[in-house]
Amino acid sequence: MSIGIGLIGTGWIGEQHVHRLADKVAGAQVVAVADIDPESAGKVAASVGARVIDTAERLIADPEVEAVVVTSWGPAHAEQVLACIAAGKPVFCEKPLITEIADGLRILKAEQAAGRRLVQVGFMRRYDAGYRQMKRVLDAGEIGEPLMAHCVHRNPNVREAYTTEMAAKDTAVHEVDAMRWLLGEEFTSVQTILPRKTAKRFPHLQDPQIFLFETASGARVDVEAFVNCQYGYDIQCEIVGEEGAVRLPDPAAPAVRKAAKASVEVLQEFGDRFADAFDVELQEWVDRLLGGQEPSGPSSWDGFAATVVVDAAVRSLHSGEIVPIELPERPEFYA
Repeated sequence: MSIGIGLIGTGWIGEQHVHRLADKVAGAQVVAVADIDPESAGKVAASVGARVIDTAERLIADPEVEAVVVTSWGPAHAEQVLACIAAGKPVFCEKPLITEIADGLRILKAEQAAGRRLVQVGFMRRYDAGYRQMKRVLDAGEIGEPLMAHCVHRNPNVREAYTTEMAAKDTAVHEVDAMRWLLGEEFTSVQTILPRKTAKRFPHLQDPQIFLFETASGARVDVEAFVNCQYGYDIQCEIVGEEGAVRLPDPAAPAVRKAAKASVEVLQEFGDRFADAFDVELQEWVDRLLGGQEPSGPSSWDGFAATVVVDAAVRSLHSGEIVPIELPERPEFYA
């Protein structure tokens, strides 16, 4: 038994997901692919024996397509997700779910009107083994009430098209969702701090940046985003509670002892660090759909809330002030 999946957007992550669905995810069959670049779509579709459909709208409407994966350009996500909801088809949308707050409200309204959850957002950290171990520790109350969290998100370098605002919107957004999930509460304010700039950056870029968040209960979360650290892709997280602390484990790697030194290799790409999490994420999504169940992963509300938070961080970037994060009350539908 399998479910027919159509994928929109055949860039790097789209191509990765096509092969993940075809080769690793049981119960998934990629039946159709669409992209604004016909050559890219044709190449990716041919690699898995799928059809090319010339537009996202036609792919969503195609009767062979039972569920949709959206990996297109971020600003196109909202309309494509809304089209899936209108068609009654489950949709897995890579982040960002939205780039405009108003579009998030439209998606929330449309999904609630449909009467069932159809949308899952691709925040893969929730499927990483280390983050899941941390979640179990926190939910069991093993470290008491959380007081502080310290997060690090470092990349060896970024392309020239990367902008200062992307540190919040594309980089720290992963920590935003992970911390909302781990702590089980929303952020209420944020301040963006600008340390001394690294010389290892493009001239237009402010790097690194630090985001200081406060949660509804008064816990404090700091997130370092440093996207030209040079040495590798390094994700760290520690949560400090009243009775202890829990730290995200580093990826398993052999320790090499040679020439009077002991060393452990540092991964260089986010795809390497979270490859297993991507696999688990899509397998669990497909399993839920095959079982006739609604998606259980990050919801439309999670995608909406993350965008509200990072938009506030960008406002703080420009003002230097502490910016309140104003979220509407979460609908019971997403409880």
